[in-house]
Amino acid sequence: MKLTGENIIEVENLVKRFGSFTAVDNISFQVRKGEVFGFLGANGAGKTTAIKMLIGLWSPTSGKANVAGFNLFTEAEQIRKNIGYMAQRFSLYEDLTVIENIQFYGGIYGLRKNILKERAEELISELGMESFRKELIKNIPLGWKQKLALSVAMIHKPKIVFLDEPTSGVDPITRRQFWDLIYNAAEKGTTVFVTTHYMDESEYCDRVSIMVDGRIEALDTPVQLKKQFNAESMDEVFLKLARPTEVSSKQ
Repeated sequence: MKLTGENIIEVENLVKRFGSFTAVDNISFQVRKGEVFGFLGANGAGKTTAIKMLIGLWSPTSGKANVAGFNLFTEAEQIRKNIGYMAQRFSLYEDLTVIENIQFYGGIYGLRKNILKERAEELISELGMESFRKELIKNIPLGWKQKLALSVAMIHKPKIVFLDEPTSGVDPITRRQFWDLIYNAAEKGTTVFVTTHYMDESEYCDRVSIMVDGRIEALDTPVQLKKQFNAESMDEVFLKLARPTEVSSKQ
């Protein structure tokens, strides 16, 4: 399978099994360059497993995939160098300061000292975190931690950033501010691949896929999905796909 000029991720019949259990079951999809792509599904639907394959942490059982121009099966190390990743439990070090975390992750991503110094100052200024720069991570509010974790994941200016439920546990205002950062990254050409369990956030995505029991059951723009499922909201679309018995019992 050859990656096209328009797509930065292409997945074909990707499978991940753990013994007799199939966590990801023959999923196929494409993500365009610069797109904000929503990857939705209930807990246990296979979202995180799929992401861990796409970022080169777990080997697929079978299928084909290209990420950022590299083959998932043979060039996983190259994929990791060209992406950013923010996990559900974001991995900032609580006993390091803001600037120390930035310097640490910049070093991991291989930034030269002069570039890292420049990017660190740029990042702190963009976030308005000047007063926090020498503060331990454990002492700053959750919302600031989330925004810093996203910025650190993109400090090396990756082609794609994978965000696994990045706004979990934060208040609505902070969630909105976080999405402003996502839009800003996309406007600069970074592709954003994001999972969320907040259905209102799916409305912010260019396109949305919905996983159910390891399979992608729907994929389109939020507007088209609502039309397709005769729904007034993405929450209703999700319920019709992931909880069909609950929806039918209410009708």
